Amino acid sequence: MVQPPSAAFAQPPRSPQWNWPYWPIVPLYPYGQRRTLCRELIPDSLWVLEQIQGIFYVTVPIRMTVVRLQKGGLLVYAPVAPTPECVGLMRGLEQRHGTVRHIILPTVTGIEHKVFVGPFARRFPQATVFVAANQWSFPLDLPLPWLGLPWRRTQILPTDSSAAPFGDEFDYASLGPLSLGLGPFEEVAFFHRSTRTLLLTDTIIGIDPDPPAVVQLNPFPLLFHGRDHALDSVTDSPEVRRKGWQRICLFGLYFRPSALRVTGWVQSFQDAAQGRDRSRANYFGLFPVQWGEEWQQSFAALRGEGRLLVAPILQTLILSRDPQSTLAWADRVSRWPLQRIVPCHFSAPLAATPQQFRAAFTFLEQDTRFKGGWAGWRRRSLPEADLQVLRRFSQILDDTGLAPPAQTRSVQ
Repeated sequence: MVQPPSAAFAQPPRSPQWNWPYWPIVPLYPYGQRRTLCRELIPDSLWVLEQIQGIFYVTVPIRMTVVRLQKGGLLVYAPVAPTPECVGLMRGLEQRHGTVRHIILPTVTGIEHKVFVGPFARRFPQATVFVAANQWSFPLDLPLPWLGLPWRRTQILPTDSSAAPFGDEFDYASLGPLSLGLGPFEEVAFFHRSTRTLLLTDTIIGIDPDPPAVVQLNPFPLLFHGRDHALDSVTDSPEVRRKGWQRICLFGLYFRPSALRVTGWVQSFQDAAQGRDRSRANYFGLFPVQWGEEWQQSFAALRGEGRLLVAPILQTLILSRDPQSTLAWADRVSRWPLQRIVPCHFSAPLAATPQQFRAAFTFLEQDTRFKGGWAGWRRRSLPEADLQVLRRFSQILDDTGLAPPAQTRSVQ
């Protein structure tokens, strides 16, 4: 029997070392098999452990950061899935630098981060778990032990970072809580003084034109999105991987960028019936989209020559609902002498200055010194055409009162 073209790519090897048995709680690709890549960013001081996750092969890195403490031991910021492979990599770091002493949950909103903290903490029973304040859950607001966090070892982060047991090495500042209707948004930025490294969860990202190494461990999602039409075969090349990655970025950050054309279902099923690969891994041949030629311009504008970026989703749906609090937090963080940023998603590390970090949030500022509009020299906007779907969703939130209305802060 002849295998479909995608078979060699869509069925990567499996290993008990990659098992993540709790994947049904948050059923994101790659489900129960998660590979982990460990990278040392600063010798003997700072590491990242990366996995991937996504929906419909729109897969991006998710990362935790491990920092060696000066007094011995390790601090873990935003744990990932504690698969046997991940835990084994951590044991190697522990053998050289001491046990995991502190585990940080720096968000109250990101369920894709929360779901790993309890299982990770159980693998490192000597660690204390510190969580951002104002934790909540939906549809029932449950106490932390009911969410799997060890109740004897879980504490709320002190308001003053100097009161934390690691306060002699870290500063931190909380963005929020920002009211979103169902529950607040909150993220805690950690600054490691000795390495001048800023640790963030979701607020800042950076995008490289080439796919990260962890995404390439299983290239099928890249190859799937690197096609131009449903009838195209899944083929592998550096060019296809690069194209697939850039389209994944557009999908993941805009949902529906302006260059994306949605094919009608009748045409989609007709195309699927004519395709060579109707395997389950290839979604039975369904590929109900086409990309206009302008997609490359959209990606170039999104990447912005490597600039720091607040994700469009956060710009339109979350941070714009409380610009005053967001900018006050950005002002506070920009007073730290940072040299690099390590976010939980997309590329890392990101070389950055405090001024570059602060400039990423100028989309929230309306300069009233110029009549009737935004001062282009103050900020570089994303293409309005690519933001249309997010703008419409934001307007629905405004009209229904599900969230406070979006706004900007005037700059005199």
